[in-house]
Amino acid sequence: MTTYTAPLKDMQFLLHDVLNITQSDTPGYADLDAGFTSAVLEEAAKLAQDVLAPLNAVGDRMGCVLENGVVRTPTGFKAAFDQIREGGWTALDCDPEYGGQGLPYLMNSVVGEIFVSANMAFNMYQGLTHGAYSAIHAHGTAEQKAKYLPKMVTCEWTGTMNLTEPHCGTDLGLMRTKAEPQADGSYLITGQKIFISAGDHDMADNIIHLVLAKAPGGGEGTKGISLFIVPKFLVNDDGTPGARNAVSVGKVEEKMGIHGNATCVLNYDGATGWLLGDLHKGMRAMFTMMNEARLGVGLQGYAVAEAAYQNSLSYAKDRLQGRDVTGAKNPKGPADPLIVHPDIRRNLMDQKSFVEGARALTFWGASLIDAAHHGDAAADGLIGLLTPVIKGFQTDKGFDMAVQAQQIWGGHGYIEEQGMSQFVRDARIAQIYEGANGVQALDLVGRKLAQDGGKHVMAFFELVKAECKAHDGDDRMKPFTDALKAASKQMQAAGMFFMANGMKNPNAALSGSYDFMHLMGHVCLGLMWTRMAKAAYAALDAGGGDTGFLETKVATGRYYMARQLPACAMHLARIESGADPVMALAAEAF
Repeated sequence: MTTYTAPLKDMQFLLHDVLNITQSDTPGYADLDAGFTSAVLEEAAKLAQDVLAPLNAVGDRMGCVLENGVVRTPTGFKAAFDQIREGGWTALDCDPEYGGQGLPYLMNSVVGEIFVSANMAFNMYQGLTHGAYSAIHAHGTAEQKAKYLPKMVTCEWTGTMNLTEPHCGTDLGLMRTKAEPQADGSYLITGQKIFISAGDHDMADNIIHLVLAKAPGGGEGTKGISLFIVPKFLVNDDGTPGARNAVSVGKVEEKMGIHGNATCVLNYDGATGWLLGDLHKGMRAMFTMMNEARLGVGLQGYAVAEAAYQNSLSYAKDRLQGRDVTGAKNPKGPADPLIVHPDIRRNLMDQKSFVEGARALTFWGASLIDAAHHGDAAADGLIGLLTPVIKGFQTDKGFDMAVQAQQIWGGHGYIEEQGMSQFVRDARIAQIYEGANGVQALDLVGRKLAQDGGKHVMAFFELVKAECKAHDGDDRMKPFTDALKAASKQMQAAGMFFMANGMKNPNAALSGSYDFMHLMGHVCLGLMWTRMAKAAYAALDAGGGDTGFLETKVATGRYYMARQLPACAMHLARIESGADPVMALAAEAF
């Protein structure tokens, strides 16, 4: 049985030593002192460790079952969901006008990591609801907000997003679901949606589906798509759930992982829905939800890796295998623990340095979202640039790290009883949903780099340059700044290659897009590790804090800079090889 302990010390270090949130100009941050954030995170940790984590294996083993048209969640899920609701955890950063607590989005992200690490499948029910809440809050009418948001804030009602159809995934222009306008202003929605996470369950009184469909007069492709609110139960005038709407569950998918979350086929047979946002502008409204979801998925990438790392570390310390080549470390025992061996250390350091770097990047990204919500255009542009990197790079590497954690367990990691395989299986979906990672890379290179004349990527390079320059003359920081400068130059060289070759041969850029996403991901984590090292040295110089923790932080950062950042050179070499190696074979030659 696997276990989980929330890394509260590391989270507090990031919030207060690295991000210095109480010194920020972002509204609400001044109130987030260390005592307050500690109290919130400690309570979240208790709930995660005592309630959610023990249900992780239960959900994986039992899955969700469709019975008489209703999806039954695993044993214990409903009681746990009640605890989440009663504790106000679903309302952390929601609008107080609708019953929310009004905290910054950053706090929702930090707590979200704790819950995802404990039980990813369970947390998806409230996570998807938050995304649907955000879309209605941003694009709904006053009447729609009053009708739906208060009970979505509390998760008395949960939410979903419905995009994918059997023949249509990324290419939403192929969508067939239809919306027929009615005299009373409503629409009748007809079609089938698949892969709908939390599509139906027994933990809420109603489920508010946000459904993309084509209404008359919109034309072809995505320009004709609109977004509709389609509740499972129609809502009475007094706000209570009424008659069942014409939406039903066709099946619950059997999946590789996240078994505790109900992934449904939903059939809409003339279901009543209401337009959300402007007619034929559904993609704009849906992307309010999608962008938030992509950041949440990037968080899932490292949060699952954190839980896997903790269990691999514990096993490496306890499992006795072989002797240290430099001399026995456990002379009274039959063998030394696994952790004495250099290759095991390499494996663990890969995991540790990635997880801690990705956590820092995600927290920084959440802080940029908060700033953007308060009108900071530069922050808005920067987080738009970083979103495909946070989603794509962190889920790719998060899956890799879950596999490496399983590897430390050897054959025992391959046995379902031990629980390590669940981390691998659960982590895999994060590379696929909310926009497959190849699409994230295409978005980054094809759209985000050139957006607004390239000013956002130039602003990113300036941030890196300023960070390095700030440490001129500090020999302790040279392992960080020298590596970061080199990686940043390689990222710039890749960008110049795209500029020089992309217009005359678009495949030259698109063939290198995936490598660029990973190259930029490493630069982002290099920047984060430079900032963390700076904060750790500052605390050490001040004589405060946990010396062991701070010295460990620096050593972990040095590992990342020395052992991971050199991958940037490899990615650049691949990019500069152009399209020819990728496109050399004709389709029929495969």
